[in-house]
Amino acid sequence: MLSVKNPIMTGFFPDPSICRVGNKFYTVHSTFAYFPGVPVFESEDLVHWNLISNVLDRDSQVPLSGCQHSQGIFAPTIRYHKGTWYMITTNVSDQGNFIVTAKDPRGPWSEPYYLGESTGGIDPSLFFDDDGTCYYIGQRPRSAGYRYNGDCEIWIQTLDLDTMQLKPDATIVLTGFQRKAIWPEGPHLYKKDGYYYILHAESGTSIHHSVMIARSKNVFGPYEYCPCNPILTHRHLGAQYPVTCVGHADLVDDGNGNWYMVVLACRPNQGYTLLGRETFLAKVTWEDDWPVVNAGVGHLEDVVTLPYEGQPSDDVPQCKTYTFDTPSLPLELLTLRNHRDHELELHAEEHIVRLFHRCDSLKDCGEPAYLALRQQHWNCEFETSFTPHFCKESDCAGIAMVQSNENHLRAECYPQDSGVKLVVSLCKDGKDSCLAQMDLPAALPIKLK
Repeated sequence: MLSVKNPIMTGFFPDPSICRVGNKFYTVHSTFAYFPGVPVFESEDLVHWNLISNVLDRDSQVPLSGCQHSQGIFAPTIRYHKGTWYMITTNVSDQGNFIVTAKDPRGPWSEPYYLGESTGGIDPSLFFDDDGTCYYIGQRPRSAGYRYNGDCEIWIQTLDLDTMQLKPDATIVLTGFQRKAIWPEGPHLYKKDGYYYILHAESGTSIHHSVMIARSKNVFGPYEYCPCNPILTHRHLGAQYPVTCVGHADLVDDGNGNWYMVVLACRPNQGYTLLGRETFLAKVTWEDDWPVVNAGVGHLEDVVTLPYEGQPSDDVPQCKTYTFDTPSLPLELLTLRNHRDHELELHAEEHIVRLFHRCDSLKDCGEPAYLALRQQHWNCEFETSFTPHFCKESDCAGIAMVQSNENHLRAECYPQDSGVKLVVSLCKDGKDSCLAQMDLPAALPIKLK
């Protein structure tokens, strides 16, 4: 037996989607304004996960110019069918819903197949039926009339795989479980033992987030909701519970009768979730043809025991150093929005990366000269060593902790006659305040931690 500690992916890995091909599991996650987009993880045991690619690694696939931190790429879904991988998602800052395909999850992934304005909404997913028919399922504002904020519907439509376009058979199937439901979203479609199932989130992404499920004998319905809905939520545990905002799930089986759910959740600290939305794992059993999540427990567990053999996961975070000694950047490193090629040069022979000064700052919705790592633990240290080459007085170089354009902490070095001036600034609600400053000698390199 193997055990894994929740969350199985710490830090900014929201909106998980999972599928199994053979004896391996694969997940993808939202990336919003960050580039490259949609990381792909691979695992043989749901415990040890390896980042194997980023799906959207070219500007042409994911235009992000001018988008806010919480815009860009929403809720991807990964699926596999007859030798082809499919990733479907929404770029809310560009042309909406699109699909990319690949023959290998490591890439390369295709250019986008845009589904056009007819789809609308967000959070698309794909399902391949037993006869090979592909169905699109998505969320959009209620077509009969948008009565209140979050008044949405879920619908199903056939996708022509030859043309990558939707057929004119859109059918509204659900409008949410609760009376006056808000934000029924993130739907996924499955088939098991003669039933079609729709799993979706509801009640928004904050502390009332929840997971609902419905079933039907016909793919286009009518669907009945599970009487035990929500099948997973933490909203009844209160805002001070260590894990909150549980929702947006996806189901997978291991081929041996065991079922699991990946789901996003937050670990707040003093009321804030600076680690972002993370990916958690739960066990699923079936009773009366309905899924039961963590039977006898009813909430996410700190440790999940799995029926596999192997080495346990290491709970102690390890120090990782990036020396840029390969021809390409490590997959974990991100930039804000696009134009990464114009922001940096990688010099493997010198073990350095050169970031070029740009007019855009971290307060702008532009493409700052900014190379980022996800913060994955509350107690952590980041350190960087660099040699600044300034062209003008307004140039700066340093290190930052970024939540958004409006909220971040920066330690920046500016040129002056006798060396450099270090300025520590807090940007809160878009306004800077200086926390500390000091003069540093001209001796190089500079190390900030």
